[in-house]
Amino acid sequence: MRNYRDLIVWKRSHEFVLTLYRLTNEFPKREVFGLTSQIRRAAASIPNNLAEGCGRRGDGELGRFVRIAMGFASEVDYLALLASDLGYLPEAKYMEVVSELNEIRRMLTGLFKQLSPPIAH
Repeated sequence: MRNYRDLIVWKRSHEFVLTLYRLTNEFPKREVFGLTSQIRRAAASIPNNLAEGCGRRGDGELGRFVRIAMGFASEVDYLALLASDLGYLPEAKYMEVVSELNEIRRMLTGLFKQLSPPIAH
């Protein structure tokens, strides 16, 4: 078992969730049970899955939760695009979200590779 708080990618993704919560506060109130809720849940699922994976036994299980976190990162990517296209997320903020999300994805990929055993040839 690892302490998820020691993972830089967890810290980064947690900060990302806080940022998205602030940004989605500006979404129309009619979206509170729609897009606002969905993007918040998907974003929070990234660090949540890292925390859950760290509570499991072994690198294999953590790797599985890292892959799940990657899936949620893709979901957030689409939801941010949708929010932008609907005019809820200004272009500059959208670009910041995508940039940070791409960095988190890069970090998740690096962590996954670190956890995966090398393939013997």
